[in-house]
Amino acid sequence: MNAFQRNESKETLFTFISAGDDPPKGDFPVQQKSPKLCGSNYPLSIAFIVVNEFCERFSYYGMRAVLTLYFLSFFHWDENLSTAVYHAFSALCYFTPVIGAIMADSWLGKYKTIIYLSIVYVIGHLIKSVGAIPSLGNQAVHVVLSMVGLFLIALGTGGIKPCVSAFGGDQFEEEHTSERSKFFSIFYLSINAGSLISTFVTPVLRGDVKCFGEDCYALAFGVPAALMVLALGE
Repeated sequence: MNAFQRNESKETLFTFISAGDDPPKGDFPVQQKSPKLCGSNYPLSIAFIVVNEFCERFSYYGMRAVLTLYFLSFFHWDENLSTAVYHAFSALCYFTPVIGAIMADSWLGKYKTIIYLSIVYVIGHLIKSVGAIPSLGNQAVHVVLSMVGLFLIALGTGGIKPCVSAFGGDQFEEEHTSERSKFFSIFYLSINAGSLISTFVTPVLRGDVKCFGEDCYALAFGVPAALMVLALGE
């Protein structure tokens, strides 16, 4: 096979992947570039990443804002047990990024890890919301559903944490360093905006809206769940 034939065979094997996917194995170059945002040097995909992160942080911090009150008033646990479970959940959320990083680097890649664990995240929110419906079973059922939901939420939120920012940075071409820097500023702004807004909104939903004759924890957890569904759709 001469040099021309070798080059031609390589051209037929070019792997087209979306920007931000892990590099293909072997020495075949990546040819596809991400579509640009309004004719700028910003990839269109970063708009979805920013919205996704805003919704994800809203869902997490919104749920967490009323979690201790949920334990105290809905489960009627004492303050020590409520605090212990709350901190155990928070600790798990900070441990699971190790799992997400291993999955992304050694197995699935960043994109698939984000997708699969986001689905786990959504399922956890939905189970948590269902567990807050007073008419659904007895307290044991509520506790089991809530704990399963919290475990899945911890796995989801921690698992995608080490992947999202890196995946966003991967969208940019090497020469667009200033655009990448501005993206990270907007990215972290969306994180803080989602966290701040949710800590005001979900307590209002819990206290000012009544459902089933009492504070509406199902709604307070349901709205973050809906935002996480929107984030997954993005």
